[in-house]
Amino acid sequence: MFVEHQNALHMKLSKSEEELMNHLWQLKKGFMKDLLQAYPEPKPATTTVATLLKRMTDKGFIGYKLLGNAREYFPLVEKKDYFSKHLNGLIKKFFDNSASQFASFFTQETNLSKEELEDLRALIDTKLKNK
Repeated sequence: MFVEHQNALHMKLSKSEEELMNHLWQLKKGFMKDLLQAYPEPKPATTTVATLLKRMTDKGFIGYKLLGNAREYFPLVEKKDYFSKHLNGLIKKFFDNSASQFASFFTQETNLSKEELEDLRALIDTKLKNK
């Protein structure tokens, strides 16, 4: 299981796979019907979701338990692990591996409110105290 988890982090999910993965992260585990219900209207076709689940299982992002003839799916990769891996990749690729260049871009381009910027400062201050 750990080997699959490590391999999964080297792969990327497509946009539609990421959307489905997000539903699964929120549900923690679920059957096909639960995952379909999590989508807003217009819901994707059952066959589409089945294809995505198969692909994501093959990539090592999700696993399942057979209960009767139904599969209960669950994530094999944690949300924070997936996104931190890809965020670090973005910083490396687009910001010369510089967290401060990324932070500068992020704070200028996201139109954060004063409160949000103060929250960010508090997070950074807390992190500094713990170092």
